[in-house]
Amino acid sequence: MKQVKIQIPSLVENIRVVESFIDNSKDTFHIEDDIYGNIMVAVTEAVNNAIRHGNKFDKDRNVYLSLYVDKDRVKFEVEDEGEGFDYTDLLDPTAPENLENPGGRGIFLIRHLADEVEFTKDGRNVQLTFLLVPAETDESSATDTVSTENAA
Repeated sequence: MKQVKIQIPSLVENIRVVESFIDNSKDTFHIEDDIYGNIMVAVTEAVNNAIRHGNKFDKDRNVYLSLYVDKDRVKFEVEDEGEGFDYTDLLDPTAPENLENPGGRGIFLIRHLADEVEFTKDGRNVQLTFLLVPAETDESSATDTVSTENAA
């Protein structure tokens, strides 16, 4: 398993650093475009939450971002130095009474974009796993062609 780690001070402008980190990871580890889009939105949202809600914009506190790459998955881990939060008791942003709220959709988005989401350390750490689409082999393509011909 390959891994890459960075740490950034809790400044909103450092989201650009995270975007570059994800872009570089896409190129380095050959991540497909559709998965890349989900990763970009979910991971930047998790880092944004860590900066805003976890570390309360305190530039002396850091956000740690780690990437673990395996043959069939990539996992991003985001950790802040805040107090944590109760991730089991969140408002449903799709409930009619919450539709007009300006916030509260970040974790909802993260849970829908990542294949697996796990919170640890009282909510200070979130792990987002994205399953990689296996590349088609020549053998499976040939099988698809044969099955199509047989079906006709």
